[in-house]
Order: sequence, then structure tokens, then C-alpha cells
Amino acid sequence: MNARTWLETLVGFDTTSRNSNLALIETVRDWLKGQGVDAWLAHNPERTKANLFATLPAADGNQQGGIVLSGHTDVVPVDGQDWATDPFKLVEKDGLLFGRGSCDMKGFIAGSLALVPEFLAMPRKKPIHLAFSYDEEVGCAGAPYMLADLLERGIRPEGCVVGEPTGMQVVVAHKGINLFRCKVHGKAAHSSLTPRGCNAIEYAARLICRIRDLADSFKAKGPYDQFYDVPFSTMTTNQIRGGIAVNTIPELCEFTYEFRNLPGMQPDEIQAEVEKYVREELLPRMQAEFEGARIDIETGAAAPALEASEEAAITQLVRALTEDRTTRKVAYGTEAGLFQGIGIPTVVCGPGHIEQAHKPNEFVALDQMASCETFLRRLGQSL
Repeated sequence: MNARTWLETLVGFDTTSRNSNLALIETVRDWLKGQGVDAWLAHNPERTKANLFATLPAADGNQQGGIVLSGHTDVVPVDGQDWATDPFKLVEKDGLLFGRGSCDMKGFIAGSLALVPEFLAMPRKKPIHLAFSYDEEVGCAGAPYMLADLLERGIRPEGCVVGEPTGMQVVVAHKGINLFRCKVHGKAAHSSLTPRGCNAIEYAARLICRIRDLADSFKAKGPYDQFYDVPFSTMTTNQIRGGIAVNTIPELCEFTYEFRNLPGMQPDEIQAEVEKYVREELLPRMQAEFEGARIDIETGAAAPALEASEEAAITQLVRALTEDRTTRKVAYGTEAGLFQGIGIPTVVCGPGHIEQAHKPNEFVALDQMASCETFLRRLGQSL
């Protein structure tokens, strides 16, 4: 199948992160088997989703070294979005291919699969690996299972290209993403008897203001990296819920916050500042009002930052193949930091533009798909 046919097939699977991706993964696995390529799956604990990893051996059968082509199979929801077409049916118009995931990032997966027969026919000295994950959009939850299996199987690729939409330009760094869920537990009381309660919303508000103070400090004092459009680490509260009535002291307030750290900044140290404030200032005040008061903070999604080395062979190769020497860093996260974290040098480069991702009428341009195929073909030939 060519890349367009593959993209039509992939978009046709509703792999919104809340759904299973098994139908897509098993379709790809079965097709690869027909090409003589055995793929293994790494499931989630519930076995409702799976990652796929496959190796196209070198001409002599070698499966070690080589390059990974990585993409995530899940997509974001279309709920409440005004689509002009069925989001799960690929539609071509004016040189654009519309459909959920066409840009982010089934276009790269489609291009990679379309090149498999060519890759297999090339007299390559090194293998090419395919790594397709689940649940990237909800915090890179799936890829760690695949990478753990990769280490256990002793497979050691030399480099990785994560095909997120970059306009086929090279991205060498991105920020880390860290999401937390906080539950503030106070004590309910009638609002006319305020001293008999412990107001969870008010104490949550104090913690939220402390989070904002940390964010303001990053903005004012750095550290900075001017290659990013937002050149400092950010921190923000994005959801909040609490209270049951206008005349009742709220017993519970829940909120989520996140921070996106520059490479080099340690997420644990940032979170430690939040927990120190809770432990040393907020909880003592709450428990002076109600001994049973508590604050629970749970770690949610997390994806490490990426800082690719310009000296790494994969960076130099992808720059040479794309003829792109610009230093480019982005605020959004990818799975690239996870690959780098297990010792696989990684860069980000794929078809489409992030501006089209997650929106209604998402699309990837035909010329972007063509550029992706040219790049992948050259990459295979370089091996």
C-alpha cells in the first residue's frame, strides 16, 4: 500500500486515547507478517491497548543497531469540535488530507509503513525498527512498557526519529511535561458557623497562588533558553472543582496543575518546592482548624525533556538528509525524551505542522507526505 492508502486506513480507526488501539495495531502486525516481518506487542496491564515494535533486519540478518522510526497511534478527541467532514474518514481537498490524526501523527506512521517493502529490498548494513505506541496524548503512558521490553530483549538501536509534525524540519529539544492532581480535604460546616469547618477551597487557593508564585519566579529569574518561543519553564493550574452549595463550607477541592521544564531543570526539584510549602506552611494551618485535614498530590502524566546532542550521529544524519541546520526547540512534548532516557540518541522530524494538530479539520498536506517519503527513503539508503 502507498502512504495515502495507509493514512486512509489508519485514520479510519478511532484511536482516541480513551479507546482501544488494538484493531489498528493488529492490522499493522498482520500486514507486517505478510511482508515477512515479525512484530511483538507490549500491552497495557489491562491488555486493552498495545505498542508495536518490529525490526526490519539488515541484509545479513543483523537486528542490532540501526535506527528507530517512532510514532504514536492514539489521537485527541473530536468532542465538541466543528468538523466539515467525518473526522475518521480521510478526505482530500486542494492538496490537503483531512482527518483526525492525519497530522498528529498517523501521517508519519503511514509513510513509514509504505516504505517497508523498499526498506526490505535495500542492501542495508543496519536494521530499521518500527515503534508505534499508545496513549502518548495522555502523557506518554504507553511507550515506557515498550521501552522496558526493548531493554529486556537486549535490542540496542543507535538512533531514533520521532515523527511528530515539524514540517519535516529538525527539532533537537523540547520541554518536559509534568502533570499533578491535588485533592485538598477539609471539613464541612454550615457557612454561618465558619470556625467549625475547614475550607478546602480557600486552602487550595493558597496552594494555587504558591504555584503561580513559582511560575512568576521562572519568568522573572530564568533559567532561559531563547531558542524556545516561551524561553523559560512554565507552571499553571488548569482545572479546579470544589464545593456542594453556596451555604456550605467545602470539604473537598480538587485541581490539576502542570509544569513544563526546560532541559537541565530537574522536575523533582520543582515539585519538591510545592510539597515543601504544603508540608511546612499549609498543612499546619489547616490542621490547627481540623486535625484530620490533609492534602493528597498524585503524579499524573509525565514526559521527560529532550536535548539532543549536535554531535550525535542521528542528529547529523537527519540534518544532512533534510538539509536543515537551524537550531529548533519546541514547547510541546513528545516521546523522544523517553528514548533518549534509555540511551538512544533521538531527534524529532515529521510531516505536517503542529498548528494543525488537535483542531477541527486537522490535515496534512500532500507535499508534506511526499517530503516525508523522500526523507525516509534517503534514510534507508544511508544505512
